[in-house]
Amino acid sequence: MDIGNVKWKSPAALAPMAGVADIAFRTVCARFGAGYTVTEMVSAKGLCMGDRKSRELLTVTAEEHPCAAQLFGDDPAFVADAAERSLGFGPDVIDLNMGCPAPKISGSGGGSALMKTPDLAAAIVEAVVKRVDIPVTVKMRTGWDDASKNCVLLARLCEEAGAAAITVHGRTKAQMYAPPVDYESIRMVKESVKIPVIANGDICDGPSAERVIRLTGCDAVMVGRAALGRPWVFSLINKYFETGVAPPEPDIEFRMKTMLDHIAMVCSLKGEHRGMLEARKHAAWYVKGIRGAAELRREICLLKSYDDLKRVARSVIAAQSE
Repeated sequence: MDIGNVKWKSPAALAPMAGVADIAFRTVCARFGAGYTVTEMVSAKGLCMGDRKSRELLTVTAEEHPCAAQLFGDDPAFVADAAERSLGFGPDVIDLNMGCPAPKISGSGGGSALMKTPDLAAAIVEAVVKRVDIPVTVKMRTGWDDASKNCVLLARLCEEAGAAAITVHGRTKAQMYAPPVDYESIRMVKESVKIPVIANGDICDGPSAERVIRLTGCDAVMVGRAALGRPWVFSLINKYFETGVAPPEPDIEFRMKTMLDHIAMVCSLKGEHRGMLEARKHAAWYVKGIRGAAELRREICLLKSYDDLKRVARSVIAAQSE
């Protein structure tokens, strides 16, 4: 699939998950075949004010391409300024967040709150499109709540304003991440616009990705929570599309090696102390479903060094072979 002049490497993209989709995680997912990645969302105002963390979140490395820089905000001028500043980090696409349900974001007028003000949302898209020379995309939800599903209207307005693609998470803001996913609304968006549409929501493997594409007619899929502790999910999806056969999950040794490689990269980028604090949540995801996972999570909560993590990995492999 193409977004403007940007070509995806495969039909499954990594979603922009706050606190998760950093350089290390994006890189690991790209190595496993994610066709496209998106940075954690960055405050437009924060970036314009010189916030150091915002700059860190926007850093993109060679292995991640194609990669989008995701921005959020409710002021067209600020978001356009931020988009222009983002170009210095080398993204392939600017993605505008109009779907985040977190009260901290939506409560201040950004994220999914923009679904309540579609004209303002379109003005933001138009301002950014005029300012940057790379494709601009939008990630939205189906609406604020069940009584105000307006994703079709917002998608049309964004397309008219110059958006190059739309991603729809098939839930309302009120639903947060609770089931069910409304694939019918995604299908309606796809039928209402000419630009590519990406479906997001409960896509966890090849068969589910194929089913969503069939139900919605969308051009590609975006994977979020199913990639946590399973960055190889992209290789599973790609293999399914290539062969029509769902491959098995990798064995324990492969999972632990992937975890160690991933966390080694985190420590290399952020230092061992900070890296191991962040490693705790990732390691808990990597051991999910493994025999004795509850006890392992208690041990993981106490991780202080990379050597501690290696000991956990060894104990997991040994326990599964007994």
